[in-house]
Amino acid sequence: MKTVKKLLSLALALVMVLSLGVFALADDLDPEDPAIADLESIAEPNGDKLVVWTLAEDLVDFGKRYQATTGTEMEVVVIAPEDYPTKVQTALVGGETEPDIIVGEPQMLGDMFSYGAFADLDALGAQDYAGQIVDYVWEVGKDDSGVQRAISYQITPAGIYYRRDIAEKVFGTSDPEEVGKYFADYPTILETAQTLKDAGYRIFSSDSEINFFSGLEPWVVDGKLNLAQARLDYMDLVVALYQGDLTAYANQWSTPWYQAMSGPVPILTADIQNYADDSVNVWASEDEFAEATEGLQQAEVFAFGLPSWGVLTLRDNVGETSGLWGVCAGPEYGMSGGTFIGISELSEKKDLAWDFVKFCTLNEDVADWWITFSEGDTVSLKTVLEAHKDDENPVYGGQKLYAFWQEQAEGIDYSKVTPYDKIIGDAWGAAISAVKTGVSTKEEAIEEFYDTVAYTYPEIEIER
Repeated sequence: MKTVKKLLSLALALVMVLSLGVFALADDLDPEDPAIADLESIAEPNGDKLVVWTLAEDLVDFGKRYQATTGTEMEVVVIAPEDYPTKVQTALVGGETEPDIIVGEPQMLGDMFSYGAFADLDALGAQDYAGQIVDYVWEVGKDDSGVQRAISYQITPAGIYYRRDIAEKVFGTSDPEEVGKYFADYPTILETAQTLKDAGYRIFSSDSEINFFSGLEPWVVDGKLNLAQARLDYMDLVVALYQGDLTAYANQWSTPWYQAMSGPVPILTADIQNYADDSVNVWASEDEFAEATEGLQQAEVFAFGLPSWGVLTLRDNVGETSGLWGVCAGPEYGMSGGTFIGISELSEKKDLAWDFVKFCTLNEDVADWWITFSEGDTVSLKTVLEAHKDDENPVYGGQKLYAFWQEQAEGIDYSKVTPYDKIIGDAWGAAISAVKTGVSTKEEAIEEFYDTVAYTYPEIEIER
């Protein structure tokens, strides 16, 4: 029996290794590597080694810097998000003592905590650092019992990224506080969209840009499904944007969605957006997309709704509009994403692994380096955020973004987040899509939504 278990364990391990997306080793450090080029010296190998499994390639660079600083050999494996939770759980079931370091995004953490993936960081002294990390991030890393299991090096509050030049032309101001008033609530956003269309612009590339601000209420309260009025209002907004021809009909992350960051884009049709019309492939290369849309009416897009990491997304896509952007608050506080770092429960190197977690999340020098190296990521360490509060971002007209993101992060109420959010949120998104495209009436779509939740989570009470 022991032999069978051993063979099964080896087979599972082999499957995992063969199916890894990216494999990165930091054993031969190049002094000219940007991740370590600024260090005065590189530490000699000390005989220690840590294995990291991660969703984000950020940890490849953190790993290189940690190895160069401490001499500990780092082996960093980057795994596709859709495969990551299964691979970690399989390793634990197989009794694997590696990886030492594991990570999770907020929507993954509840399940990973429940099956014991993450070690207890409080046992290693995590509470000695309570108060040093932005509050909501610290809370996200706790399990249901209040035990600290993971910490993130970044904050990810959401904001509205808008074109200052268009704001001046249409609204007579580009000031973030003033522009924020045009996104104050859903009815105001709809009015703003119409005003922009009348002026020859489109408010958003897609009708999904306010999704980051739609989690106004928790989906489940005291075991009951909570379809709050705010969710219904959000559905009405998306339907009105879609059916009123108020966006560029460019799906998020598609070719035209990115192109809208740098200038005019073709105004597509609703049928193209929902794939009923396949004459245009919105996922094609820029050249292919341009050829397929030649002759279509074009317009410039005013705004995008994105978390703080959108600073990096726009930075890489704004082109000649660099310097013409600003960021303002949305209708509610929102957040999305973030890489939370912890230690595998089965790691045999927990003390060393804890040193790496602290290095990535609680070290001021490293946080300072990461701000520079990442060219604008927003760290979670309060002292470093405070030190950079007056930094001006040239892409955003010199706006002091670190102060803005810290202010937005203070308004995030993580108690509204539940383990059901991803699946129920996707079901609600499908209901909205059915209504806006005319597949279902609002009442039919809501009933279908109820049916989906009931089938998926029979333990949730539903009042129809």
